[in-house]
Order: sequence, then C-alpha cells, then structure tokens
Amino acid sequence: MDFNRRTAMAAGLGATVVAATGIGTRTARAAGPGGITVPGESPTRTNIPVARDRRASGGRYLALLTSEHPPPDTGWYATYRVRVPHQQVYALTAVATAPVETPHTEAVASYLQLSVNDGPFTDLARSQPHWYGSPPAWGDLSVLDLGTRELRGGDNTFTLRVIEPTILDNTTAYAFSLDHFTLRPLPGPALREAHVRRHRVGTPAHLRLTLDGHATRPHPVRYTVTDYFGHQVTDGGTTIRAGHTTTTVPLPADLPPGHYRIRTDDGTSSTFARLPARPAVTDATANRFGVNVWASSLVPPSRLDEFAAAVRDMGAAWIRDGQSWPVAEPTPGAYDTAHHDRVTRTLRAHGLAVLDVLSPAPEWAMTDASLPLPADLRHAYRYARRLALAAPEALQLSNEPDVDTTRSTGDAHAAFVKAAALGTKDACDEPPLVVLPGLAQAGPFQDLMLANDVVRYADVWAFHGYPDPAEQDDPAFPGAADEQHALARRHGADEVPLWMTECGAFLETSGDLNPAQERVQARFLVRSMVEGLAAGNGRQFWFAGPPLHDDGVYFGLLDRDFGPLPAYSAFAALTSLLGAAHFVGPVRHPPAGVRGFVFDDGCGQRVTVVWAERPARVRLRVPVPGVAYDIMGRPLADLTEGAAVIVSPDPVYVVSRAGSPDLRGAGVRHRPGALSPAEHIVLSQRYAARNAAPGKDNGDAPPPYGYRLGRRTRMTVDVYNFGGSGQYVTVAAEAMGAGWSVRPAAGTRVWVPAEGRVGVEFLVVAGSSVRRRVDRRLAFRARLDNAGGGRGEVPGSVALVHLK
Repeated sequence: MDFNRRTAMAAGLGATVVAATGIGTRTARAAGPGGITVPGESPTRTNIPVARDRRASGGRYLALLTSEHPPPDTGWYATYRVRVPHQQVYALTAVATAPVETPHTEAVASYLQLSVNDGPFTDLARSQPHWYGSPPAWGDLSVLDLGTRELRGGDNTFTLRVIEPTILDNTTAYAFSLDHFTLRPLPGPALREAHVRRHRVGTPAHLRLTLDGHATRPHPVRYTVTDYFGHQVTDGGTTIRAGHTTTTVPLPADLPPGHYRIRTDDGTSSTFARLPARPAVTDATANRFGVNVWASSLVPPSRLDEFAAAVRDMGAAWIRDGQSWPVAEPTPGAYDTAHHDRVTRTLRAHGLAVLDVLSPAPEWAMTDASLPLPADLRHAYRYARRLALAAPEALQLSNEPDVDTTRSTGDAHAAFVKAAALGTKDACDEPPLVVLPGLAQAGPFQDLMLANDVVRYADVWAFHGYPDPAEQDDPAFPGAADEQHALARRHGADEVPLWMTECGAFLETSGDLNPAQERVQARFLVRSMVEGLAAGNGRQFWFAGPPLHDDGVYFGLLDRDFGPLPAYSAFAALTSLLGAAHFVGPVRHPPAGVRGFVFDDGCGQRVTVVWAERPARVRLRVPVPGVAYDIMGRPLADLTEGAAVIVSPDPVYVVSRAGSPDLRGAGVRHRPGALSPAEHIVLSQRYAARNAAPGKDNGDAPPPYGYRLGRRTRMTVDVYNFGGSGQYVTVAAEAMGAGWSVRPAAGTRVWVPAEGRVGVEFLVVAGSSVRRRVDRRLAFRARLDNAGGGRGEVPGSVALVHLK
C-alpha cells in the first residue's frame, strides 16, 4: 500500500479527501443536557486532511494515513476552539480510531497527544484493555473514552497531535480518523488518582492523591490500604487545599513486601507493589525468568520506558517480543526496522535480554502453496541474518506454527527453520541463540519437524503450555513440560536446553479480574514457574506482561491502569527468593495434597517452595535455622528444628543455609559445533497448490496430515546452498514401499552456486494397491560429491503424503 501526505484512511467506500488547512466553518453543537459536540472536520488549524463518508455525523471526518514523517515542530495536528459556559471538569469522548485492535475491527491508529489551552501535551496512553472495550461507532471507528479535562469558562482550545507511527499490515504509518468529539460536564472536581510509586522495602512510600480539577474548597479524602490477603494495614485522612489539585501523605515505613490496594471514600481504587529488599539475579545469562510483551501492540510508546523498568524491578531479565516481517521488509531487500530497534534499545537499556520472534512472511514473498512461509527460503535466510545483526540475545524462528489455519506442514517449516537458523548463525561471530519455534502442542506437526533433523541447527528447544481453560478456580500446570522433555530425550537432544516461552492462565472475564481471580493468577504464576523449572526448563516466560484482554480472557501482570496485579508482586517475591533457581529435587514424602520443590539460590541458600490443596500444618525436613516467607515475600516466622509451616493454595517459601552453593549449569546456553558445508545445504519438498495438505484448524485437524497426491504427481525437491562456495549435490529418494514409487524426472546430480537454489524434479506414483487417505513418509536424502565420508551427508527432508 502506498501512502502520501494527503491520503485518507478508507473507513468506507467512496471516501474522498477534502483540503483541511484553515477550515472552521462548522461550529460545536449541543450533545444532550450540557454536552457539546465538536465536528472532527472543522478544526481552526490543521495539517491533516478531511475525507467524505455518508456515515460520518456531518458527512465528513478528519482522516490521517501517511508514511511521511510529521513536521518536527507541530507533528500531525488539529486545533479546535470550544466555548463552554463555566469553569468545570468535562468528560471527553470521541468517535475515532482506537490505537489497538478491537472486537469489531482490526484497524489501528497512532497514539494521540492532547493539549488544552496551549498547555503541555499529555499522552492518551491508555492500556489495551481500556481501548479494547470501546463500543463500535461506524466503519473502523469506535466510541473512545479520552478521560477528563478541566476547562475555563469561555473559549478553550484543544489540540490533538500524532507524533508516533503505528504498525499496519505491511508498513509503519501515522494514522488517525476523527468523526467528532464530545464534552460533557461533570460534578466535581472529583478524585482522579490515588498513586504510590513502585518501591523497595527500606525506601519511603508516599500516597499521592490527585483531583481531576482544582478544588473550589478544601477537599477531604479518607483512604484505607489493604494487603494481598484483604487485611487492612493502614488508613488515614487528608485534605487537598482549595485552589490545588494534589496532596501527598506518607505511608508506614514498616510495610512488608507485597501487593497493596488503596481505596478512598469516594470509590477510587488503585494498587501498588512494595518490592523485596533483595533484587533478583541481574545477569541475564543466569536469570531464568521472562515475560511476553508484544510491545508494538500492547505498550504505548510513551509508556515503554516505565514498563521496562517495572519488568526489571519485578525480577524478569528476559523479554519475548517481535516485529512484523512485512513491516520490516516491505519490499525484497529493503529493510525498515527503526521502529522495532527503538523498542529493543529501550528494553536493553534497562538490562533486559531480548528474545525476538520471527513473524509470518510478507505477502510479496509468499505463494498460495507456501503460506505463511516464503516460497523462496533465501528470503528467510537473509531476513534472519538481518535480525541477528541487530544483536538480540536470542531469535525464535516463529510462533505456534502448528495451530495456525494455514496448510503449512512440519517438513516445510523445518526447511524454513534451517534456512533462518543458518542466516542467524552466519550473521556474525557471536550470533544470537537460535530458538526453535514455540510449539503450542506435541503432535504430528512437531514430529515431522523433528524427523527433518532441525535440532542440530538450534541452541534452544522451545514449547508452550497452558492449563485447561475449564480450570478457572485452580488451574494445574500443564503436562507439556514433561511431554517435551521426554520427546527431546527420544531425539537425543538431552544437552539442548528447553525453554517454555509461553505459559499463563486463561481467566475468563468480561472486563477486569475480580479479587478471587487475581489470587488464582498469582498462585498459578508461582506454581507454574516452580514446576516448569523443576521439570528441567532452562527458562520460563509468562504470558503476558502488559495489560491484555483478548476474547473474554484477561492476561497480563498489570491492570488496565498499568497498576500491578497481585501476580506482579508474587513474581517479584519468586525471583528475589529463588535467585539463580538451580533445581535440587522434589520434597520427599510430602503429606497427601501437598507439593514441594527444593532449589539452590546460587548464593548458599536452600529454598523450598511448598503449597497444599487446602490449609495444613506441615513439618519440612529442611536445614535449620530458616525463615518462612509467604507468596508475597513477607517473612512469616523463624524456623527451628521440628518447626511446622502452615501451607495453603498460596505457595510458601522456606529459606535456610545450604552450605556450599549448588552451581550446576542452568542449561542456558548451548552451542552445537560449527555447521558443516553439508549442513548448509537445505532440502525442501515443493508441491503444486492443488496438492497442498489439509488446512490446520487450531491444531485439531484430523488425519491424514500430508500432501494430497494423485496417482501420478510431479513434485520438486528444492536444493538450497547457504554456504560460501558452490557445491555438487546428488539427491535421492528413499524407498517408500506399500505400493508407492518415486523416480527422478531427470538427473539428480546438480551444481548449486553459493546462495543459490536448484530444483530436482521427481515423479511420485501411487500403485493400485495404495489405500486412499493414509499418510506415508516420503523422504529425500542428499550428499555433497566433493566431501568425503559422513561429512558429506546432507540433512534430509521428510514429508507425509497420501493418495487423496
């Protein structure tokens, strides 16, 4: 899609552009009792065009969609003049495009800034759940809540500004559409915010109370503070002086670490986290904890710095993120990664290591038969090499390809993984770790990938795991970890570390989590992290870090106001107490209904994490003396010989001296030997679109899974050479048996130049005895003619085929 300065967002058929600079012919109009509506197409000053659409309130609307950078002194802006009768606080709503996808549209806009009466611009940087629930208006526009503003009586000016681009399907662009905005007077002023900054034990904490306008008389406020368990820990009262908007009061200095909620007498509620005094392990090579972010979709640009600091303070050292390949490479070889590079720089400035994830390929690189992969794997090689040069700590070679709705198969994806892995490893002397795709579930897709010998190209084996969505009250840690470790052992990959790059709880809600769900989330976070590490996972990534509401499920460790949920504080306690988290073993002979796991924190302390189905008194055989801590990291009791611990669904930590620290390797970094010239040859089976495998249906498509062939099918084995010099390669098909035969259409010895591709054609014949709709393995092998011994063997290509 081409963009220019005067291109309007196509919110409807027949939209046309109208010059917008200097217009102001239409005036604000009443919007119900005391309300004022301002047409979007009638600013007093603007450099944003106007488009026509009969669905707009006046037949026209403000419409910005451009890839051109805004003027540095103004940005893309529109200024409006609005007359109100009295100085008052007003609620501001708009019929406009939201900055995130909503249930009724996938269209997104840039984040807005707002200036009132030539004051400083403020970011309208609400969270994804806030925008996600916006009611539909028309086309791609929604009814947006833009907060409150105090206005003076008489004329006021509003300036809306866009200075940040957004990510569209295949480009970055500055995008915003506005039909109209409405001001409705509110009684007040009222309390807008009760805020406590994130802080560690041992540092002062202050409660800042802020009104949404200036107090016309002294404004008293009473407040209470409760902890994770619902116990009141303090209360008090204060007064915001007349003519002021804010005041600050100190909180008790002896509050233990944990999660706290503030409630005021007028119904305002907020949360804060008091972090443990001991920070988590800061070295990313030793820290085992990460979170999923997807910053471009979930974190407003102006909040990214603070968000990264919050993640780091919580004790996670790893961020799983990604960028859109179609945006990063809009045309072959033309890269634009500036937007994502800024995100990565911000994350790394806070000491966070980045696991980047490759997205599906651009449309220009795909065919109907290759979707969602590039038809030419050299594009994957070059793009991965480009990403590796940006030096993320790790690169994951796609996300859940086994449960998409395309017809891609495990063998096609294996060839893609090999090409991308070679591009990554060939980029520089110290390339990022190569992480296999995050598989949603074990099954035929993964089995076929593994049969294609992808593990030798990887540094990390990755997978995902979620509890049963039906388990709303007490979700169990999924069996994916044990399943994947057993699979790795069967494939001789014991030395390759396994990372669980997604794990979270499906908590169903139409809006925000209720207090009971918040506790479920906090408990499951600790249990899943502990059980994942106990299963042998090198790292655990929680899904997700930022606020996220999707299709009736709330994820995220922060609420819609970016305040910490209890799971955030539970994460901080976990990382503080477990330290390097070297797994020692399970608690021996626990009572019925009790689970426990023992870790070495890497600093000479033994940490036992234990919980129970229901509250119980348990005597643990741990070195003493020790200290017990609750799920929030609050000290409970000093333990001596024979002392008992009260355990419950909320995990408890028992920390004691362990003598010499257990410094077993974390399985964090695994480097296979240098890949040989033969391993730089990638075989990929290619079939016509009519022979494509059945489309997957979220991983649940029934067999047969393979390519659908006729009695006589021509196909091609593409031979890629990602090495530095040309090679002679001889390709051969393995015997299939069961009535199938495979024979070459011509010679099978080909010269493949460096970074070249040559196709070798074969004819696959299904004899009369072949049963329909039964999968059969079709394997091709190859060897380099100019290499001796086993070193010349090229990793094979194995696919499933059946007679349709």
